[in-house]
Amino acid sequence: MKVTALRAFWLSGLVVGLPVAGYSSEDIADQYPQSELYAKPVEVIPHVFSAIGATAPPTYENAGHNNNLSFVVTGEGVVVINSGASDALAAALHAEIKAVTDQPVVLVINENGQGHAVLGNGYWRDQGVDILGHADAIAETQKNGDFILQRMQAYNKDRAGDSRMEHANVSFDDRYDLKLGGVEIQVLHLGPAHDPGDVQVWIPQWEIMIAGDIAFHERMLPIFPHTCTSCWIETWVEKLEPMAPTYVIPGHGHPTNLDQVRRYTLDYLTDLRGKIGAHIEDGGDLAGAYYVDQEQWRGLDTFEELATKNAGRVFEEMEWE
Repeated sequence: MKVTALRAFWLSGLVVGLPVAGYSSEDIADQYPQSELYAKPVEVIPHVFSAIGATAPPTYENAGHNNNLSFVVTGEGVVVINSGASDALAAALHAEIKAVTDQPVVLVINENGQGHAVLGNGYWRDQGVDILGHADAIAETQKNGDFILQRMQAYNKDRAGDSRMEHANVSFDDRYDLKLGGVEIQVLHLGPAHDPGDVQVWIPQWEIMIAGDIAFHERMLPIFPHTCTSCWIETWVEKLEPMAPTYVIPGHGHPTNLDQVRRYTLDYLTDLRGKIGAHIEDGGDLAGAYYVDQEQWRGLDTFEELATKNAGRVFEEMEWE
């Protein structure tokens, strides 16, 4: 499949080693100031578009657009992946979709239960569009929805507008299949990974996976207190690897390929668990775990914010394994 030179750079040039700092720095200003979106959507491969969010944490300046908001255009409608962190972001993405196609949006998929995946749901439900989410992600928004909304309102201030917590109205457990305009779209829950209800969108005929937060490469992945890193590794090795996608749109960062996200997700998790395991074997404690060597990962955005936290959380997980 033919791709532009810029897309080819993203999809193949990044495999050589470190992330490309010129495209992933947290200091890059808003790339699309005329829109609520942080960046204008790009066509990754024909018919698949993604608005690439900032790799920094969510802020007022990036309006909470620090994840990827993607959409797939078919001859029978458009499927959106992630509704965004606010109604304003959802509306801005909708405007971009209308500039590309006259086809209506027929489904929105939440890649997990985090705010930047779900807080635009209200906008889409008001348009009469169904929202699909994994059962575990819906349980997360039902349990913590008020907190998720209030956290966004705290950093987004007036940019939060009238956003509300609207839960996905269609749920699934293992997979959800649909076919539009001759395009087969598989919405999958491959297994436990970064967050409850992580979803992967797989289009086999185009060999592209909109991977969500199972895959990272430009920014350091965050490990939450509830994250099972051994489960994440197992899901990756047993379920993701055999699918062998040619193109990968991760939850954060530019479109790339499987080699690149493997290096900065699977290899990072394996390396950190190995070092924490050795630390435990040597009688080390939690305080010492924060200082295990992670220097080879320093080139990743959010390293300063996350490296020590990740080490501590992996220690707490592995201490009882």
